[in-house]
Amino acid sequence: MPEKKTTRQVRKAKSPSTQAGEYVREEHVRGGKHGARSAKQVIAIGLSKARRAGVKLPPPPGKKAPHATGRKPNPARSRAAHQALEGEGTAAASHEALSRQAHSSAQRRGSANRRGAAQKAVRTKGAAGRHDAAVKAARTRDA
Repeated sequence: MPEKKTTRQVRKAKSPSTQAGEYVREEHVRGGKHGARSAKQVIAIGLSKARRAGVKLPPPPGKKAPHATGRKPNPARSRAAHQALEGEGTAAASHEALSRQAHSSAQRRGSANRRGAAQKAVRTKGAAGRHDAAVKAARTRDA
């Protein structure tokens, strides 16, 4: 269940990707509640939570959008999955690990795609808005 603080932050955000990002940042690996094997797994768990909370995101790649089956989840399977996560480390959700994952993902997308994303950011936020966001992020990181 997402925390109240996260749902408040999500309501402020306009785009689905920004809303989903809040769920990824909130991911309970950070709080030490359980672990993850990689940054990709942390992102997948966060996106899954966002989808369940009603954020309009596309279905996971290679899968169709799930439809409600009306069945209860198997408690033994849920417990086993949770215990498996308990045994994993929490470093996968660190700022550094998520940043490294984002960087490598951007490298795979190619320079033209990155440039387009940067130009869109300037169009939508303006140069000053991007600067303000970077300063705000640095302040919250240092605090």
